[in-house]
Amino acid sequence: MRKIYIPILSFLLWFLIIPTPEIKAQTYDEKIYEAVQWRLVGPHRGGRSASVEGIAGAPDTYYFGATGGGVWRTDDSGKTWRSVSDGYFGGSIGAVAVAPSDTSIVYVGGGEKTVRGNVSYGYGIWKSKDSGKSWEQTGLKDSRFIPRVRIHPKNPDVVYAAVLGDIFKPTPDRGVYKSTDGGYNWEKILYVNEVSGAIDLIMDPNDPETLYATTWEVKRTPYSLESGGPGSKMFKSTDGGKNWTEISRNPGLPEGLLGIMGITVSPVNSNRLWAIVENLNGGVFRSDDGGKTWEKTNEDRNLRQRAWYYTRIYADTQEENTVYVVNVRYHKSTDGGETFTSHSAPHGDHHDLWIDPNNNKRMVIADDGGAQVSHDGGANWSTYMNQPTAQFYRVTTDNHFPYRIYGAQQDNSTMRIAHRNEGGAITESDWEVSAGSESGWLAVDPDNPDVVFGGNYGGLLQRLDHGTMARRNVNVYPDNPMGHGAEGMKYRFQWNFPIFFSIHDSKILYTTSNQVHRSTNGGQSWQTISGDLTRNAKEKLGPSGGPITKDNTSVEYYSTIFSAAENPIKAGVIWTGSDDGLVHVTKDNGATWENVTPKDLPEWTQINSMEGHPFEEGGVYFAATSYKNGDFAPYLYKTTDYGKTWTKIVNGIDSEHFTRVVRADPVKRGILYAGTETGMYISFNDGSNWQPFQLNLPIVPITDLTIKENNLIAATQGRSFWIIDDLTVLHQMSNDIATKPFHLFKPQDSYRLDGVRRESLTAGTNRPGGVLVYYHLKDEPKDEVRFEFYDNNNKLIREFSSKAEGGEKVKYSLGSNEFNWNLRIPDARGFEGMIMWSGPLRGPKVVPGDYKVKLIVDGVAQEQGFKVLPDLRYPSTQDDLQAQYDFLLAVRDKLTETHEAIIMIRKYRDELNAIAEKDARQKRRIEPIVKQISDIEKELYQTQNRSGQDPLNYPIRLNNKLAHLNVIAGTGEYRPTDGAEEVRAEITRQIDVQLTKFREIESNQISKILNIEEMKTELTKK
Repeated sequence: MRKIYIPILSFLLWFLIIPTPEIKAQTYDEKIYEAVQWRLVGPHRGGRSASVEGIAGAPDTYYFGATGGGVWRTDDSGKTWRSVSDGYFGGSIGAVAVAPSDTSIVYVGGGEKTVRGNVSYGYGIWKSKDSGKSWEQTGLKDSRFIPRVRIHPKNPDVVYAAVLGDIFKPTPDRGVYKSTDGGYNWEKILYVNEVSGAIDLIMDPNDPETLYATTWEVKRTPYSLESGGPGSKMFKSTDGGKNWTEISRNPGLPEGLLGIMGITVSPVNSNRLWAIVENLNGGVFRSDDGGKTWEKTNEDRNLRQRAWYYTRIYADTQEENTVYVVNVRYHKSTDGGETFTSHSAPHGDHHDLWIDPNNNKRMVIADDGGAQVSHDGGANWSTYMNQPTAQFYRVTTDNHFPYRIYGAQQDNSTMRIAHRNEGGAITESDWEVSAGSESGWLAVDPDNPDVVFGGNYGGLLQRLDHGTMARRNVNVYPDNPMGHGAEGMKYRFQWNFPIFFSIHDSKILYTTSNQVHRSTNGGQSWQTISGDLTRNAKEKLGPSGGPITKDNTSVEYYSTIFSAAENPIKAGVIWTGSDDGLVHVTKDNGATWENVTPKDLPEWTQINSMEGHPFEEGGVYFAATSYKNGDFAPYLYKTTDYGKTWTKIVNGIDSEHFTRVVRADPVKRGILYAGTETGMYISFNDGSNWQPFQLNLPIVPITDLTIKENNLIAATQGRSFWIIDDLTVLHQMSNDIATKPFHLFKPQDSYRLDGVRRESLTAGTNRPGGVLVYYHLKDEPKDEVRFEFYDNNNKLIREFSSKAEGGEKVKYSLGSNEFNWNLRIPDARGFEGMIMWSGPLRGPKVVPGDYKVKLIVDGVAQEQGFKVLPDLRYPSTQDDLQAQYDFLLAVRDKLTETHEAIIMIRKYRDELNAIAEKDARQKRRIEPIVKQISDIEKELYQTQNRSGQDPLNYPIRLNNKLAHLNVIAGTGEYRPTDGAEEVRAEITRQIDVQLTKFREIESNQISKILNIEEMKTELTKK
């Protein structure tokens, strides 16, 4: 018997301990849920731009290319900007060029020239024939980085592109390219080698056959930036690029190793050139013989500092001796480049400049704050506080109500911004600077959302109390590393090092260098709880930026812990991922650590984000990237057994959409969200399959994601913060939705908050107040789409129909739809021409509780329940809110009663006067009646009001006084005051006196002349 039962028992035990089976492969048609759209939160504070262009003869029109954020255009000199590339392409833009002979033709080259640590590439050449309304991809798809595009002044089909190429690995796709058929076919006309690409390209304004180009030998790795080498050269062509002559060693130019170089030619004198050269003896050089000989005119390091990031020079379009150089500031010379004066635009770190060929006072500049326009030679500039092109490194939220979003904006400040408000847009008043600075993580105290810890380069870790604005630096080891390589650092803190609070103990704050550090006293002291959890690659820890100009800011600090996370359901489990490709885990709160790196993960791959599994104690997900090694593949992994086994989960993600972040839905097991260099993906089956989740989100690098209150928030590198307001629709996905004639999703529980959604070019989009209802229509309704809302007693409180007019009308389309109810019952009735002073007619919001929505399509109904939640900013009880609702309901109903009486008074008066005009015998009988009801109307309403300011001259009457209580008692979430109750009772009493008079006259006198019942019926119908 034992031989029989032991195998059975073993089988049963095996069955009990086997891992949970994979969720079945599942994807869904996006059309089912596409009404769940991304919403731009902002901020509208410009991020880096590397290219600008204006149009001669169109003084208000300009373009700029954002790094990560696509192409933008203004038609009002920079007052507002709008994206013109959305829907076609995005990513970083290195060059924008408008054809002089046909300004409706625009060419764009992808990939920024500013090859900093968070550099993003582009997607080749794009062309528009209608000023940016539509675009087509016309070639050079593998170019990665295109810093310049130049167009023949008379033939828009002749176009040149300076291609820097892939800066991460050797490739032949570099050099200067030419097209003679409008960009559809390209010929490489200048090539140096597979590690050197074209960085600057100038066409002589007086002779389009004469071209000047510079090439740059540059390479960026995960641990270094190398600028300069034998491939850095300067060239000239006089036959449209058929033949080139190297001029970089012509007399007067510096000897030795060359780096990046910029060049320009004067439109006033084609023989006059200027160049700015990276070299140990570099500076500004001038030639007065077309490049045959040169003279150094200036070597001020302010013009050539941090050469790889700047090195652009521009000849004035009308003054032969005037030349500009852009750098941290922009510099102007009026004596041929001998001396320069420094100037400031609204933002610093300038990368491109366009000067109108016909008016040198008109210009547009590109910098780390976007683009700004000047019409007076730089004395005044337009703002950059209207461009939602910010680059954010990470994103987190707080426990404030409503919660706020935090992130560090590249070359700006950190920020906290409201994710919604009760107005019409998210504006500058909704955000403020937070702790740390441009490159850091932020961590908000879970117990006090005003206390924020923020990082920055150099290992800075700062505590800010927003309540008092007190700042304190609490660096783990405050040794300033600036200018040094990482090899001598006690702790290697990367530019973007992790900072986070424990999920399990709100007093514990973590941060990481190449080790893990923990504080329980707000950074007063730190405990190091790990050894070095990196490869500690000594050969990769030296200074960066050579061989000419060093650039050590800790961006290239390598062998650091780049991401870390706790398991959310098991205390003491901490995961780390290094930028050199190692994954470690501790199960005992840091006492011991185990290297559990997946065996098939390529070495030196950066672990960019980690996500503790919300349902498995031994589980984690991570996103890795290896693009700085020249590998653009996605890397996503998961484990549920503490890293003993790993599963790579990238099926469905484009092979060149390298992954930056993965997040797991904390409510619905198996739903994952991934952010890549080229957009968003979603998995409904724990990563077995992925599908695009772009929806209306622009094509932009997604740097981080976080989930809060069933909202998904994305940090982008070039388009600020975006949010999806309701993930619960995704939680409800099933196979049968697409097959049903229609489907109503269960609405997300919604707070009693106001808010209006308005699209704006200068402010973030707000979440509308109330409840968002999502539904899917497979078939075209034959008659009506109708919504009905009920309270928990099944009483109908609001209804909307596709047959209604105005705000009650339901608008729909086939597929996915959204409907918004603001939680208010119908307004009080008004009347034509009514003018009130601070006397709104709005109906009150329903009280917190359980509600039901019913969707009726052609008589067939589906229903779902949802909750209305209280506004947590207020201490009011349910009884308080019920009292407020009852008060406002009484005001509304009395206003409606009053206004219906006024409507009838006016209707009776018109009819009576018409009878009196026709019948002289009736006139004496009617005139007293008309006077009596007119006197009543005047008591109820100020009939002399004809404009909005008239109430200042003609005192308001009873209806306005009563309606004003909507403002008094309807502000906030409180029980009405005793004074408000007293005033309501008194005004209601006075109104009732007038209404009683009116009804007596109506019943005893008017009814003897008119058919009042028929007239009242008409009123009811309306």
